[in-house]
Amino acid sequence: MTRGGSRNRSGPQKDPESLTSAVQGVVFHALPPEGYAGLVPDFPLPGLSDREAKVWGSLWRTPQAAAWSAEPWRWRIVAMYVRWSVRMEDVEANAALVSQVIRLGDQIGLTPAGLRENGWKIAPSEGDLKATGTAGKARSSSRARLKVVGNDG
Repeated sequence: MTRGGSRNRSGPQKDPESLTSAVQGVVFHALPPEGYAGLVPDFPLPGLSDREAKVWGSLWRTPQAAAWSAEPWRWRIVAMYVRWSVRMEDVEANAALVSQVIRLGDQIGLTPAGLRENGWKIAPSEGDLKATGTAGKARSSSRARLKVVGNDG
C-alpha cells in the first residue's frame, strides 16, 4: 500500500479568490461563461441511447466542455459520466452508483470541487461584472487595507 505524499483532496483545496494561492503561483484557467460553441464529438462508447445522446449534447454546451475539447483523452470519462448518470435516472440507484456518478462529475469538473481540482474557474460574464461593479478592481491584502490610527487618546 502506498504511503505518504500528496493526494487528491488532501488538505484544503486551492481557492481561486485567495491571495495565498496567487502568491504560490496557482493559476486557474478561465472557462467561457457562455459555454462551448464548437463541434460535439462522437460518443466514444458503444450502444448510444436517445437519452444518452441528449445528455451528451447538453454537456458539450457547458463551460467545462471548452476545456474537454482540448483534452480528447477525457471524452471517455465524460461519456462514462453520461452513461452512469442516465442509468441512475432509469433504475433505483444504489449508493455505489450515486457515489460513482458524483466522483465522475468531480473528475470532469461539473461540481465546484471538480472545478477547483482541475484548476478551472468559470469566468464572470460582462453582465455579471457590470452588475456587481467589480470590473477592473484590483484585489489587495487585508494588511494593505488596515488604517494606522494614532495614540492621541
